[in-house]
Amino acid sequence: MQEASMGAQLIININSSPYHAGKILEREDIAKRGAKKNNLSIVYANLVGGQDEIVFDGQSMVVSPDGKVTHRAEAFKEDMLIADIEIEIKKKTIGKKAILISNDLYDIVKPSAPRNNIQHLDQTEEIYQALLLGLKDYAAKNGFTKAVIGLSGGIDSSLVAAIAADALGQENVTGVFMPTRYSSETSETDAKKVASNLGINFSGISIDHIYKLYLLAFEPHFAGTVRDITEENLQARIRGNILMALSNKFGWLVLTTGNKSEMSTGYATLYGDMAGGLAVIKDVPKTLVYKLAKYRNSVSLVIPDSVITKEPTAELRHDQKDRDTLPPYETLDPIIKAYVEEDKSLGEIAAMGFDKEVVARVINMVDKSEYKRRQSPPGIKITPKAFGKDRRVPITNKYR
Repeated sequence: MQEASMGAQLIININSSPYHAGKILEREDIAKRGAKKNNLSIVYANLVGGQDEIVFDGQSMVVSPDGKVTHRAEAFKEDMLIADIEIEIKKKTIGKKAILISNDLYDIVKPSAPRNNIQHLDQTEEIYQALLLGLKDYAAKNGFTKAVIGLSGGIDSSLVAAIAADALGQENVTGVFMPTRYSSETSETDAKKVASNLGINFSGISIDHIYKLYLLAFEPHFAGTVRDITEENLQARIRGNILMALSNKFGWLVLTTGNKSEMSTGYATLYGDMAGGLAVIKDVPKTLVYKLAKYRNSVSLVIPDSVITKEPTAELRHDQKDRDTLPPYETLDPIIKAYVEEDKSLGEIAAMGFDKEVVARVINMVDKSEYKRRQSPPGIKITPKAFGKDRRVPITNKYR
């Protein structure tokens, strides 16, 4: 550092460093190496709060000349951090006047500032707190006090409901269960349990009669064709219409519940379950969704075990399962991370031990779904590379 060569003993770094999981360790490593190499103290003051997709996590710190973090501020909260920093007293002569440079303004004896013992959060808790702050500030800064969620009885909507209740207050969240002929009794039971455990408002609006009217209206136009994803997506779009109507009528923020695994592969319905104001877990892979649900249950049991253990399904047709369309999430998520976040090629990913045909299939799904993601709501960033501003690729791309 040039400042060190000029005699500086303290560097104050005023920063606005956006969050992603594990980034605090990267910051600390840079600050520790800089302090030790230049034999000076570093005060790193970071912004805290949410701004659209980005969360600023705070976690300001003081690093001593020996490269140790002596003080650390809270994560994801405004915090006042007071620390004593030893600075060598020097005398500098300017003309005939002697100026005393010191870290004390007055020659008095004062007690030392206590060393705090704030530790790093476990990474799963850290991510949960980031999502919490991101939602809380997005709602508050855009004038929303209440939110509504399509509560399906599945793991994704249950997690989003828990985050919303924690961020906005249980009385300000409404979960809406919207069944059709393909919805199981277990889904309704689980959705009601989640709402009851969280203490949020709950409504049931059956959409099967609306769905029948759609099918009837399309009957002469779809004659001679077989039922396929078209009829499945109609259900999701009806649900999206209902949630947006509730938003229009009552001023509620619609929270979508799609995760990063789904957004990556296009396993979502445009103008359906993608319709809303904020995609809370848009940057959260499915395997991490389960970890976050279990973390939240460790605080207080809100998501029933039946929700966590059931096989994922969209319930848009009889006996539908996510595995009918997608590779197992334990395989899918590492491939997505390698391709989307690490910019690895098909060959490089296959060399990691994945089946080449599976990798090619996943890459094709990611590339083909760019047009959907362009029309999705903003989502809270928790990985090094989220969809949106972090990753910009063309929709129209002849070279695949």
